[in-house]
Amino acid sequence: MASVKLDNLQKTYPNGFKAIHGVDVDIKDGEFLVLVGPSGCGKSTLLRMIAGLESITEGELKIGDRTVNNLEPSQRDIAMVFQNYALYPHMTVYNNMAYGLKIMGLPKSEIDERVRNAANILELTDEQLTRKPRQLSGGQRQRVAMGRAIVRKPSVFLFDEPLSNLDAKLRVQMRIEIKRLQENLGITSVYVTHDQVEAMTLGHRLMVLNGGNVEQLGTPIELYERPASLFVAGFIGSPAMNMMTKTMSKDGQSIMITDQITLPLGGAGLPDRAGQKVVLGVRPEHLELAEGHVDSFPLIVTLVEHLGADTLIHGHIGDDQTDMTVRMSGIQQVKSGDVLPVVITRDHIHLFDPTTEKRIDL
Repeated sequence: MASVKLDNLQKTYPNGFKAIHGVDVDIKDGEFLVLVGPSGCGKSTLLRMIAGLESITEGELKIGDRTVNNLEPSQRDIAMVFQNYALYPHMTVYNNMAYGLKIMGLPKSEIDERVRNAANILELTDEQLTRKPRQLSGGQRQRVAMGRAIVRKPSVFLFDEPLSNLDAKLRVQMRIEIKRLQENLGITSVYVTHDQVEAMTLGHRLMVLNGGNVEQLGTPIELYERPASLFVAGFIGSPAMNMMTKTMSKDGQSIMITDQITLPLGGAGLPDRAGQKVVLGVRPEHLELAEGHVDSFPLIVTLVEHLGADTLIHGHIGDDQTDMTVRMSGIQQVKSGDVLPVVITRDHIHLFDPTTEKRIDL
């Protein structure tokens, strides 16, 4: 096991395109770091730089005490699990898991012990060890790919969207297994995904990437409760955070939700932003229905999604057509055209500067 340190890591391609803009992070020994962001944000490029599959233009990469910028992938003591499994179709499961150890020249007895220990951890039976990959389900093939990484006993695990090819139910199951596996083995892991739910449930910390830049680095709860930018606020959380551009009151003590309804900020307010535009964010689960509440505003329902445990109510605020989603527990008897009294509480609001898109702290 080992720590991983990225110091001002940058990647520029020969055509001048800069894919990674100076990433700094210390990944602790045994930590599970998830790189998350939309397609094209640079997360897979960054992972491949750690693996040695992409060259580093500038900066320093250390695994443990070694600077590995110029080392081949085989010399970095890492193991990688890919999206497409990358199994040898002509080999049995056993030989797929054992092949790398044979190349390393380990004795047969040790190879057999490592393969069978990994198979036991991943609940692969003796019968499955004799099969070819084509005879396995997608989930079983992903277990084999992880087993091939485990037998190496690497210092660092690298996962490149390993669950993307699985169906929804199997993705949830494998997500739980990967988390349990990493906690049991305690191996430093870097995991790439575009799925923010996957990221929130797996990572000790998340690094949100956008256009090759780090938008925010922190625990899942930190990113959920205090997103540093509009991008993070919109990316983390499902359904996405409601966003609306509103105007501060002339004294900076409240936000004008409608011409008749204001949202008091309490405390000192924001006097330096009096009369200015701000972006108000509130998560669907933090909106409340409150009949007769003095600060409620009318939400005109346009669509209702019944999810069983939850109900998502989509609508807009009165005449300004601001779209809103409200998340309520259980099954709610609501239909399109209904007008619901909705309340925003100060404790759960997020404010952002519309120009810089950065968080405004109250």
